[in-house]
This record gives sequence, C-alpha cells and structure tokens, in this order.
Amino acid sequence: MPALAIDYWPLPYESRLAARPLSAIDLVVIHCTELPDMAMAREFGERIRNEQSQTGNSGHYYIDTDGKVLRFVVDTRVAHHTYGYNPRSIGIELGNIGRYPHWGDSRHQAFTVPYTKAQIDALRALLGQLRNDLPNLHWIAGHEDLDRRLEPAQDDPSIMLRRRQDPGPLFPWPEVLAGSGLERLLPAAR
Repeated sequence: MPALAIDYWPLPYESRLAARPLSAIDLVVIHCTELPDMAMAREFGERIRNEQSQTGNSGHYYIDTDGKVLRFVVDTRVAHHTYGYNPRSIGIELGNIGRYPHWGDSRHQAFTVPYTKAQIDALRALLGQLRNDLPNLHWIAGHEDLDRRLEPAQDDPSIMLRRRQDPGPLFPWPEVLAGSGLERLLPAAR
C-alpha cells in the first residue's frame, strides 16, 4: 500500500509544544472541527490560548471533506486537543460543521451533516499508517468519550450541556474500527 499523502502545514508555535517519544503514544482521539471549513479550523488552531507557553489548541491531523489530510503538529509533540489525555494521544480532526455556530445553545445540539466517504477512507488509511509508525498505539476514542465535562447552556443556564460531543452521532464507528487493529477506549462515566 502506498504511503498516505499528508500535507505538512505546521502551526507557528509547534516547536514550543512539549516533546515526547513515539513510544508514549497509545491512543488516537477523533474530533470534529465543528467549523464551516479548513481555513477557519486553521485560524482557530493558530490562536494563542496559553500565555505562558505561547501555544494554542489543535489536533495533530486534519482531514477535509474531500479526504485531503493535513498535519499541523508532528507526532513527537504534545498537541492540546483533549483535556487530560494529550501526552499519550494523537488528535485527528475531521472537517464537519457539527453544531456550528451554536455550540452552547441547547436548542441546536444536533449533528446533521454526515462525514464523507473520502474522509472516512482517508481516516482509515491514516490510522493504518499510525499503527505502523507508533509501536504502542492500541486505543481509539471520540472526544466525547473522554471529555465528559458539563457547562451551562448559553440560552438557559439551568440546562447543563456536554462541552464536547464530537465526533458525534453520525460518525461511523463500526466502519472505522473494522480492520483498524485498535480498540475503543470508553472510560467509566465520571
């Protein structure tokens, strides 16, 4: 199988992210950008959110709706994408509008746009490549599986919403897991 084409587009602060050995990585976390396009996903990734380290939040890989794969952060750097799991994981973001722009509105929590075949094919190829390159990769999870924190809805603070709901109900877990060699990590509800 030929190597997957990955366009390397490093974030400006990539060298300031913590370094780690490839052997530290045992988990892939699947995300949904919940943004209208990759240009906006890139802009969100470039934002500095930690004043001390001068770094921001992003995944390692981004897969656009046409299946194009971009790498924003190399595997040997710890990207900030999943609270409590970053040092051991690779973050993969799938371009999808999700709940955009009403993430915190209780009346707009449905995911309505399915992932494309090109995205899922590219994701499966990327997972195969990561399994080959990362000796201890064993687990896969959705962002929603790992970050179960709640926050008040913007439209009604008496309603508590899950902060993270991606990759969401339209993500084809059975298709992605089939033949991946990865096991889904589902921590006990906290």
